[in-house]
Amino acid sequence: MPALSETYIENRQRVQPNHANNYESVHGGNLMKWMDEVGAMSAMRFAGETCVTAGVDEFSFERPIPVGEIAVIEAYVFGAGRSSVRVFLRAYREDPLSGERAKTTEACFTYVAVDADGRSTTVPELDVESANEEELLTVAERVHG
Repeated sequence: MPALSETYIENRQRVQPNHANNYESVHGGNLMKWMDEVGAMSAMRFAGETCVTAGVDEFSFERPIPVGEIAVIEAYVFGAGRSSVRVFLRAYREDPLSGERAKTTEACFTYVAVDADGRSTTVPELDVESANEEELLTVAERVHG
């Protein structure tokens, strides 16, 4: 059983002008794509299989990420079914000079593990081993239980 901490992934993307909307902040579709990619990496690390996006729950934008700042995306698995994997994601805006962060976006993506033939395949159970993992699990379940 993979531990929750083994599924934790954090990635960064600098917001460039070609990522921006008319208000000079990241276009929501770009952020959603980046979050989907990081979420899939987390799901695949957990499942040990290729994972494809099956659904997105409660994707909420709280504040923009301006051009020139960094989108920091964190993801981790917080639930699993027979072949499905639930991943909690958060994005932050980060000042590249100071490192100061503010949460911008939160979502839950569901992925399905697939085998080489593209058919759904079973995934392991999630193991929660530490107090830190329990805290991460509690946050995800409170928001997207």
